[in-house]
Amino acid sequence: MTPRIHPTALISPDNVKIGKNVSIGPYAIVEENVTIGDGCIIKAHSLIGARTTIGNNCRLFNGAVVGEIPQDLKYAHEETETILGDNVTIREYCTIHRGTTDRWKTTIGDNVLIMAYSHIGHDCIIGDNVIVANSCNMGGHVEVGDFVIIGGAVPIHQFVKIGKHAFIAGGFRITKDVPPFIRASNIPLTYNGLNSVGLHRRGFPSESINNIKHAYTRIYRSHMNVSQAVKDINSNLDITPEIQEILDFIKESTRGIIRG
Repeated sequence: MTPRIHPTALISPDNVKIGKNVSIGPYAIVEENVTIGDGCIIKAHSLIGARTTIGNNCRLFNGAVVGEIPQDLKYAHEETETILGDNVTIREYCTIHRGTTDRWKTTIGDNVLIMAYSHIGHDCIIGDNVIVANSCNMGGHVEVGDFVIIGGAVPIHQFVKIGKHAFIAGGFRITKDVPPFIRASNIPLTYNGLNSVGLHRRGFPSESINNIKHAYTRIYRSHMNVSQAVKDINSNLDITPEIQEILDFIKESTRGIIRG
């Protein structure tokens, strides 16, 4: 089926590729070098910036801005990109900025929901099956793992990493890295147990969840510091894939993990 493009929409004549069964609403703007996959719905007053790739079956709601230049004073109009996967929903008045020369692109995975008024800064990497609630604000270079849920009105400091399957309660500021599989809340943001509900919903067996709990008991509920806890885990626990995920996250953390 040919695209349905409203007559008031502004589509650049320079290398724009629009897939099958795409709808582009009133006053939407599509800049040059953009690819829009099959089945996408681009609603009124949306803007898709230059060098943006949008996967199949994505929805951009009214006023969404995807692929605009970064809010980085060092940006000198380099040809950086924005890439959205399949089945991504961007609600009203969200802003997603293209990359800088640090990573050259901002990346959103598959099956992601970003709710109204949220901001995804330049060079962010958002994994698959992520939910970002209303009015979250991510600085540049943030990394969010698969299946993460972030509550509303959460500001996230630049370069922060959030591990897979983590749950962040609404209204709390994130300035340090959040390890995988946990719930985090409070001021300052702290470990508040496992994301047990999310893990059960995603099919994690009870044995795996118990193994994760044993690891975090050493990290957050003992008198050991993080380095000591890591040594204890390596010595006394079976290193399952989930435990290895935790250990790798801690090893690769650049801002340090949140406290217990």
